[in-house]
Amino acid sequence: MEELYRNKMQLEFLSKSENEAFARITVATFASQLDPTIEQISDIKTAVSEAVTNCIIHGYENKVGIIKIECEIQEKSIEITIIDNGKGIKDIEKAKEPLYTTKPELERSGMGFTIMESFMDELEVESVQEVGTKIKMKKIIT
Repeated sequence: MEELYRNKMQLEFLSKSENEAFARITVATFASQLDPTIEQISDIKTAVSEAVTNCIIHGYENKVGIIKIECEIQEKSIEITIIDNGKGIKDIEKAKEPLYTTKPELERSGMGFTIMESFMDELEVESVQEVGTKIKMKKIIT
């Protein structure tokens, strides 16, 4: 049976803001085996940063939970899945609208999904209220 991926990794960490940089750098380092450009690495880091920040701020709000990241490297792409077991998203399509936010008091609010979509080649969001959210992103490295 042929493998669907060339390499794979999993990471789990607490939903604390100080772990956002750790997650971003870890995924970027793992992606580097595809020999991406500096711009492609920057895109991956930014998208991961946005997804992890969403988990911390929106998924878990003022409590600490676990964030999981799974990465698979295929022939010329990396697929990144970021999972939380937080409160979930009530309306995914509304949440993906530019500038929409449930936290207007925070700086830079409402652009997370827009940034993820513009920096990655594919973005899928699955969410169930009171169960959690799964964000799957793919970046093709050519």
